[in-house]
Amino acid sequence: MFVPIFTPVLGITIGVLVIVWLEREISAGIQQRIGPEYAGPLGILQALADGTKLIFKENLLPSRGDTRLFRIGPSIAVISILLSYSVIPFSYRLILADLSIGVFLWIAVSSIAPVGLLMSGYGSNNKYSFLGGLRAAAQSISYEIPLTLCVLSISLRVIR
Repeated sequence: MFVPIFTPVLGITIGVLVIVWLEREISAGIQQRIGPEYAGPLGILQALADGTKLIFKENLLPSRGDTRLFRIGPSIAVISILLSYSVIPFSYRLILADLSIGVFLWIAVSSIAPVGLLMSGYGSNNKYSFLGGLRAAAQSISYEIPLTLCVLSISLRVIR
């Protein structure tokens, strides 16, 4: 039962790791500097080193900001993305949520993520962080609009 789920997840994870490694190597070549070469052979463990560093970072909260919004914002963004995986069929018989409106639910749930980004920026009570949250939300929305139009055009073609 877990093989159809973990196979695409493992493939996507390995693909992301390879893309991150290639991006760092190509950027280092363009900028004429040494790329990631100290984390494992040829720097292939750089993403693992970055993740470990992120886990052990100090959790700072803004002193004058709204700590509830500051903490809930990233959770909303991550939960909405993880919840959107519930409508993806992993095999013919393994469907987590068999809905007739799965594509539309996927679009609706994944469009909640910019709200979490905006909440994080606003919760810090800092105008620069708020502008960063606005920028991140605008960038997320600007990617979602063409994606939604593409998915809906295919859905409308199938329905007809």
